[in-house]
Amino acid sequence: MAVYKRSYKAYTGHLTPEWSRWIVIPRYAWQGLFRLRLLTIFYVLCFFYPLGCAVVIYLNNNLAFIRQYMPVPPNGILDIGNKFFLTYTVVQCTLAFILTAFIGPGLVSPDLANNALPLYFSRPVSRTGYVVGKMMVIAGLLSMITWIPGLMLFGLQASLADSKWVTDNWKIAWSIFFSASVWIVFVAMLSLALSAWVRWRIIAGGLMLVVLFVGAGLAEAIRQVWRIDSARFLDVSSNMGNIWTHMFDVKTRYTLTLEDSIMVLAGYTALCIWLLARKIKACEVIRG
Repeated sequence: MAVYKRSYKAYTGHLTPEWSRWIVIPRYAWQGLFRLRLLTIFYVLCFFYPLGCAVVIYLNNNLAFIRQYMPVPPNGILDIGNKFFLTYTVVQCTLAFILTAFIGPGLVSPDLANNALPLYFSRPVSRTGYVVGKMMVIAGLLSMITWIPGLMLFGLQASLADSKWVTDNWKIAWSIFFSASVWIVFVAMLSLALSAWVRWRIIAGGLMLVVLFVGAGLAEAIRQVWRIDSARFLDVSSNMGNIWTHMFDVKTRYTLTLEDSIMVLAGYTALCIWLLARKIKACEVIRG
């Protein structure tokens, strides 16, 4: 349109608040992800275990039907407490990691490969908003299969049990939320960092498994050879397991304290953020 015709007019419509403009990134990303049939099937399967836990909780608190067919202890078949919800958290967070290894590596690498970041940042979206938007793609999906169903299960048990159970176990709700949130933030930032530095999606997904399992083997080898217990700082899975067992007040086999493990996960997350910041730029200078 020629400028001299003076037919151009600035946009006078409603402007969205600056703090919420990053929401457009996960909204369209979710639409694209669920076009993949395999991802949709796996995501639906992730809800089967919480559904099974809900059935177990209901039957355990309504024993009249079960007593017709088998003898039942007065306190129920299962002890719905710390260990029950710890097992739930471990299972769902494991499924969350597998889901992240599948979807995370493809979130940033296409934008870098196709030089699309200048298009993002020419809009009213900051680098922080871009990273938060991409992270929320993962965090939103993982929250729906981890701590949100976990709190619903806790609420179901609290509604069916007596007031003494709620008084004795109210900390479980906080443990579910905190344990899952720490894991979600870590795996989300790890997958985004790998996606930014490794352009091949399959390799980036494989590197997530390397960080989790090879790190554990390396830490154990160093600890056995040099007798250095601090080598466990290299083991992400052990530190996360230590956080889970401490939060749910279950006897742990780990020697590190809860604070140590939280600092280890925070350090790895900070490293992922730094690596991501090195790649997320409006322009890239290539030196010959």
